[in-house]
Amino acid sequence: MILINLLPHREAKRKRRKAAYYTGLALGAVAGLLVAVLWYVVLDQMKSAQMERNAFLGAEIKKLEAQIKDIANLRAEIDALKARQKAVEDLQTDRNVPVHLLNELVKQTPEGVYLSSIRQTGKTVAITGVAQTNERVSEFLRNTLYSSPWLEKPELVEIKAGGAQSAGRARTYDFSMRVSIKVPAQAAVAAAKPGGAAAAIKAP
Repeated sequence: MILINLLPHREAKRKRRKAAYYTGLALGAVAGLLVAVLWYVVLDQMKSAQMERNAFLGAEIKKLEAQIKDIANLRAEIDALKARQKAVEDLQTDRNVPVHLLNELVKQTPEGVYLSSIRQTGKTVAITGVAQTNERVSEFLRNTLYSSPWLEKPELVEIKAGGAQSAGRARTYDFSMRVSIKVPAQAAVAAAKPGGAAAAIKAP
């Protein structure tokens, strides 16, 4: 016996396909929405984490800026202290220079040379005196050039006969010269140490 289906099966099949299509669209939309929500959540978390890192970095930068400012202030204070220390050292050294100058002039002045005037201007000393011979003046210049740790750059300004030779009295020569003062390294170091002034005075 042959059975014949007279129901509209094509229409029913079309409805099922349409229903499946809409169901797929709905599922796709839901899946897309879930993916979008999930991506938004991930981005929001990443944004929050980045903002936290930025806030942390900003706080650390402020700390570093404060530390840099403190370091700059410390450097300025150190420079000021060094300048004051240098000024004290220079004062201690300069205070003893006249003592060393007179001591050196006594040691380096040869016999037959008599000093009549000594004038210091800064690091330059102008000397005038009387010598028995020209050779004595030359010896004085050599002594200040090669033998003195405190004197340098001697320069003869003038030399001339002082007076006519007479019986029992030799001719003398008036001279004037310039010489520069130098501070030996050991004297500068001694002045920089505690009690440096006393050490500088005792230095030869």
